[in-house]
Amino acid sequence: MKQRLTFQPDLLAWYDHAAADLPWRRTRDPYHVWLSEIMLQQTQVETVIPYYERFLSAFPTVEALAAAPLDDVLKLWEGLGYYSRARNLHRAAQMMIHDMGGHIPTTADGWQQLPGIGRYTAGAIASIAFEEVAPVLDGNVIRVFARLLDLDADVTQNATKNDLWQYAENWMPDERPGDYNQALMELGRTICKPRNPLCGQCPIQAHCLAFAHGTQDERPVRAKRTATPHYDVAAGIIWNQNGKVLIAQRPLDGLLGGLWEFPGGKQEPDESLPECLKRELREELAIEVRVGELFVVVKHGFTHFKITLHAFTCDYVSGPPQSLGVRDWAWVPPHQLDTYSFGKADREIVAALKARNNMLF
Repeated sequence: MKQRLTFQPDLLAWYDHAAADLPWRRTRDPYHVWLSEIMLQQTQVETVIPYYERFLSAFPTVEALAAAPLDDVLKLWEGLGYYSRARNLHRAAQMMIHDMGGHIPTTADGWQQLPGIGRYTAGAIASIAFEEVAPVLDGNVIRVFARLLDLDADVTQNATKNDLWQYAENWMPDERPGDYNQALMELGRTICKPRNPLCGQCPIQAHCLAFAHGTQDERPVRAKRTATPHYDVAAGIIWNQNGKVLIAQRPLDGLLGGLWEFPGGKQEPDESLPECLKRELREELAIEVRVGELFVVVKHGFTHFKITLHAFTCDYVSGPPQSLGVRDWAWVPPHQLDTYSFGKADREIVAALKARNNMLF
């Protein structure tokens, strides 16, 4: 653990001429840095850039973000996925304004007191925006370190992660910590790739034990993934006599929290999809419907499971909707559906509605 590699000067020299020109690298504004780090979690750089620019245009300051309705924040986040990031971002902004006197944290420890910010994100923000000597360890950095060390331990295990954090601390330079952390992440993203790493272009190849031993394709070591569960889900496109469709808002504390959906739920064993839909609508909204034809089938994958969403057209029969298992509900004219924030699978239902009912939109 006391091993001290001296790759830092070579890495920084490479970064000085190879760093991508990204919008969040043109500033040290902590709000901008924070936003970019949250958006970049589990999302590719190319996808993030337009979202980052639109988000800052709508909410140019922490104060503007804190004052915005959550629905507006989620709508701007629509399509970026992992929506808990947006909810936590909004909540953290409100905490800064209302609980912290408008002050933005300047240390990694301070950032970790806010929702949605763990050790990695806190270290990235504090080092980039405030030049704190704080380490980072994300998937890209884990891969770089595992190859530098030719590490044969499973990097998904907590003991291995703890060791890697110790290396990350030991290898932090006192000068330019923010650039160093960004250089590590850039190296992992562009050169030290998961498959077919570009070792011939690597600025720290001379320090890499995996390259020396010819094991770079075997590192990092990860446990084999188990089969991804699959669920069938029924949803209702529920029309009332006024030509409006019923949508429901998901609870804030669950999957896709705060987003709107066509209500329904997961099919239970020995239950038909129409039976599932009727049961879910009773449990969540206390309503009765008449289930009609299957309108569209949507396949969608989440991080840890997959679904097949079966959307049925339904006629509303009885029972004033109640928020039993949902945060809110609304009867909406079809042409106003685009003003609500939906997850990807439900947006496909909206798209199918538009394709078949252009006159309503």
